[in-house]
Amino acid sequence: MVFKKTGRRSLMVNISAIIEISGTVAFAISGAFSAMQKRLDVFGVLIMGFVTAIGGGTIRDVLIGDTPVAWMRDFQTPLIILGTVVATILFKKYIKPLKVTLFLFDALGLGLFTVIGIQKGINVGLNPGICVALGTITGCFGGVVRDILLNEIPLLFHKKEIYATACIIGGAIYFLLLEILDANVVKVIAVTLICGIRIISVKRNWSLPQIDA
Repeated sequence: MVFKKTGRRSLMVNISAIIEISGTVAFAISGAFSAMQKRLDVFGVLIMGFVTAIGGGTIRDVLIGDTPVAWMRDFQTPLIILGTVVATILFKKYIKPLKVTLFLFDALGLGLFTVIGIQKGINVGLNPGICVALGTITGCFGGVVRDILLNEIPLLFHKKEIYATACIIGGAIYFLLLEILDANVVKVIAVTLICGIRIISVKRNWSLPQIDA
């Protein structure tokens, strides 16, 4: 019994780590690729990769008082971002022709980081609504900071973009399914759902109602 519990706990830790690393890589590529599209120099590309990958998580950790923030306590995260950005620069000629590359990595990062944020809220004992809000902040605000620095209107605020709404729906489903399914299965479903909503909404031009003044 002790072995089974230990093995289960180890599996949950491994899956959580894989999700966090995958989200970091996805958003670092998204940020670096956005910077290259704006023809920034190497330093600018590096900064955009870092900001996109850690921006949402940094805001989340500050809000819940978890300081120093996660990436300052874990040197692995900056190294992963650095390696990802360098690889993106080196292989830019293979990435650049792919018009959907930025969008797909942004959608993937959105799903992965939303789940990370939700889990962080659960770990500190917050209620489901606040956990979903933290997940949305974690998933969206790295991209918001990136877009602001690149002098663009953030995707979060586009009237024709389903962005934060995907995080909220995915977060709500996360807590509903958590009552009947294994936590690791629920994480995968939530990530897939958020990515799917984001991709399908753009493909089918779904949008929230616009309110005129």
